Amino acid sequence: MEQTKKWLPSKFNVISRAVTGELILYNSYTGAIVSVPPEEKRDVLAALHRQDVLNGESSEALEVLKESGFLVPDQADEDLRAKFLHQSQHRTDLLHLIVLPTESCNFRCVYCYQKFPNTKMGDSTKNGLKRFVEEKARKLSVLSISWFGGEPLLYPEIIGELSESFLETSAKYGLNYTAEMSTNGYYLTDDVFQQLLKWQIKRFMITIDGPEQIHDKRRSLYGGGKSFARILENLKTIQHLDGEFQIDIRVNFDMDNLAEIPKLIQLLGGLFSGDERFQIFFRPVGRWGGLNDDTLPVCDQRTIETKIWEFTELSQQHGLCIHSLLESLLLPGGSVCYAAKPHSLVIGPNGNLYKCTCAFDEQVNQVGTLFQDGSVELDYDKLALWVSSGDDQDPMCRSCYFRPSCQGNHCPLYRMKTGARPCPYEKRKIKNVLNLIAQRDSIERRDDTCGF
Repeated sequence: MEQTKKWLPSKFNVISRAVTGELILYNSYTGAIVSVPPEEKRDVLAALHRQDVLNGESSEALEVLKESGFLVPDQADEDLRAKFLHQSQHRTDLLHLIVLPTESCNFRCVYCYQKFPNTKMGDSTKNGLKRFVEEKARKLSVLSISWFGGEPLLYPEIIGELSESFLETSAKYGLNYTAEMSTNGYYLTDDVFQQLLKWQIKRFMITIDGPEQIHDKRRSLYGGGKSFARILENLKTIQHLDGEFQIDIRVNFDMDNLAEIPKLIQLLGGLFSGDERFQIFFRPVGRWGGLNDDTLPVCDQRTIETKIWEFTELSQQHGLCIHSLLESLLLPGGSVCYAAKPHSLVIGPNGNLYKCTCAFDEQVNQVGTLFQDGSVELDYDKLALWVSSGDDQDPMCRSCYFRPSCQGNHCPLYRMKTGARPCPYEKRKIKNVLNLIAQRDSIERRDDTCGF
């Protein structure tokens, strides 16, 4: 009976040819990325283009295709597999909290959507959050904290007080604890950074928008003032420290700074080339609801999709590590927005609860309240709008090769506001992504630095 079993090409396969001559295979259900050398290309393509492969047929290449999910048993229901994968997002043993010590900020970036109320997390919210985490921890295996703002480092004492409580709770219940931070980097001095590492905050996202003159124009201090030189000096100091950490340098671009990004890449390459702790990625400026939305020189979609990968490839050529987000986004569920995950909540400094950090004023995003005793009141009707399955609602998503990765939920807010499909940039240009990975692997073989 086993000999009559057949294997079919998965509907979640992508086949791409790298400039290096290799064949690159990707499967979004397993997350597998396989490089096929030229001498094996014909046999692999033949297997992936056939209607079926009998179970009795065997070769090293066929076994790799089966094990990696590129070939699946003919009785496998891949739509059901994808649906089950979405249901696995509803984990009850994982809690992800995005914590805002404040909504105030020392910067006034031209494209920012926040309104900067003069808020600081008070004792009521801090105590409620500690008790909430303590109660939840009894049934958790993973606790993940993302520090956000405003600028969280305006109040490092709040970060410290809560971090020590979270770490104590995690140790008490044996939780896997991780923490990260989005910061403008202005206050990320040597002493502050080392203290944050002691609090187990090991991943940081910092935005730099161009060479000094360009960055300072776009990301100035509140009341005026430059920020580039101090941020860069902080990063150079951090680079000389030992320890396990990751700095994700985000570059926001629009028509105003587009021409200057290559100069920034060259500058950063000269400083951080080969240091895998410093990684870089690029995102377009959007009209996110800020005061300057009407005048922002945003790029059109074609320019966006061209420049993201042009800048990424140029960064690689300058020895910069490509942001690990690129690979993680290709994993099963890797492109699902945190706001679409049931186990994720945003904690405002006044105890208000949200799903998304980009729409605090939207009624649909105001999902509940945290009280001082650690109890919460949640609007489950609103929550359902965020966490329902986008691929179930959208037939195009159901038929898409990228379905297991984004599940139609790359940006639930975008879908709710526009009714349009929120496809990730990586999905739209998947062959560019795979080619960059192939190039990175090729560089790694020559120079064992920061590859995939």
